Amino acid sequence: MAGAGMDWLRQFPAMGADALSALRRTIDEAFRGFTREHGAALEQVFLPLREFLLFSERLLTHSPWPVVLGVIALVVWLATRSGKVVLGAVVTLLLIGYFGMWDDTMKTISMIFVCTVVALVLGLPLGILMSRSDRLQRLVNPVLDVMQTMPSFVYLIPVVMLLGIGRVPGLIAVVIYAIPPVIRFTNLGIRLVDKDLLEAADAFGSSAWQKMRQVQLPLALPTIMAGVNQTIMLSLAMVVIAAMIGVQGLGQPVLRAISNQYFTMGVFNGLAIVGIAIIFDRASQAYGKRLQKHLEVRHG
Repeated sequence: MAGAGMDWLRQFPAMGADALSALRRTIDEAFRGFTREHGAALEQVFLPLREFLLFSERLLTHSPWPVVLGVIALVVWLATRSGKVVLGAVVTLLLIGYFGMWDDTMKTISMIFVCTVVALVLGLPLGILMSRSDRLQRLVNPVLDVMQTMPSFVYLIPVVMLLGIGRVPGLIAVVIYAIPPVIRFTNLGIRLVDKDLLEAADAFGSSAWQKMRQVQLPLALPTIMAGVNQTIMLSLAMVVIAAMIGVQGLGQPVLRAISNQYFTMGVFNGLAIVGIAIIFDRASQAYGKRLQKHLEVRHG
């Protein structure tokens, strides 16, 4: 009797299996009903995004490779002003092309580019609004915490149910996974602007928009660039996982290598991803440092 009376200490009082199953079925059916009713409309909403992605992908894959290589080298030079970084980027891309991964790499870069643009378009305004409202910050921060801690595979489930398998669902999953850093760093960078500078701007009669555009955003740019750097890195990591739902690029050979135990294919494509990540990382970090030095000289 004593042992039976202590069962409640050894077994957690969980919901019954039947009740839990019914709850899951209810939620799943409600989501499926929403998908059947609004799926076609959502596809039309995201159609411009699909066209933008296809355009950038065609631009990189159909253009002559020397032109693409030269443009990437120019962008890296403008961001870093470092011959060593440019040389490293060129050598890395030449090796990637030599080992037959050029097209997949260009598809991956186009996906990263579009995802970063979408994340900036959505994340920067939200970060600015958060910096101006403590209440909004308290509301959004828990959502960002969930987005950053949720396992990346979970993001694939709702987008596949809503939009099926393809580029756009993968893009949406990547953006959701990668957007929190740019929101957080934009909010943080603006909040860290020296209060004395804001008081000086008020003394000169600046409006709220003028303070934001001419004082807060320029001074917060290095911090914002750190958020952009993190967003790019997370996008690159998520693109590989999004290959499970049809996103083309370097992720698909990695998945094939896992399924078929192709060691060399997996290593080569993994190293290509590492190479792209290093190029993006060095370029964005160097640009952020250059912004910091420029602002220090400008503001004394």
